[in-house]
Amino acid sequence: MNIDLHSHSSQSDGLLAPDEVAARACANGVDMWALSDHDELSGLPQAAESAARLGMRFVPGVEVSVTFCAATVHILGLNIDASHPGLGRGLAAVRRSRFARAREIADRLQACGLGDCYDGALALAQNPDLISRAHFARYLHAQGKVRNMQHAFDRYLGEGRPAYAPVQWASMEEAVGWIQAAGGKAVIAHPGRYRYTPLQFDALFQQFKALGGRGIEVVSGSHTPRQYTEYERVALHYGFEASRGSDFHGPARGRPDLGALPDLPERLTPVWHDWL
Repeated sequence: MNIDLHSHSSQSDGLLAPDEVAARACANGVDMWALSDHDELSGLPQAAESAARLGMRFVPGVEVSVTFCAATVHILGLNIDASHPGLGRGLAAVRRSRFARAREIADRLQACGLGDCYDGALALAQNPDLISRAHFARYLHAQGKVRNMQHAFDRYLGEGRPAYAPVQWASMEEAVGWIQAAGGKAVIAHPGRYRYTPLQFDALFQQFKALGGRGIEVVSGSHTPRQYTEYERVALHYGFEASRGSDFHGPARGRPDLGALPDLPERLTPVWHDWL
């Protein structure tokens, strides 16, 4: 089976509407697909309806923003009950933090001599509650201030850059608790993207496991092939189930397309093993 359990729509920072992401996944041969927007569940009904119409197995998901060791980690909640009130309340609190950060990013960009970028970025966010650094990057690119979105992150928006605004997201305990209460599995998204020391990574994996976290993304659109092997070893060492996901945000966004990744290594237990 071709399984892709990490993708985004225009309900967060993706370029396509949920039904368009579903159609692209189906056209690419995906059999089981998850929509996992950042801190947002509003795209799931349309995604589920479209997947059913297209004959794909749908896994409702979300990607929760977490602060761990003073940096941001993303925790996927997969096969969740999107109607669970505790999950909804928790994500609403995270979105309020996102809104406050967007204001600070705009102020920092203005201090860099780039004018008031808030309204321009907001106009690119179909869901105003989910305005993100990606929307500011798109706006800066559209205005000719940067060569491309990656240049916007490298020069202004990335961690340590002048317009980067730190924020306190949910705690690991909160995020895993919300996901478990909603009947889902908690999975660390793209661990290869985090800039932790070996000691901090061990603390991340140990705490996540102790709280009931179930898996990590091994084959990810944000990983290199070398990292597939690295996180295969991590999954085996800590006893994690393994997930596979493109982290698709839209065409021509520099990551593999939906369903285009290699299979999980055979000796790992897939996170979906009990969903089939």
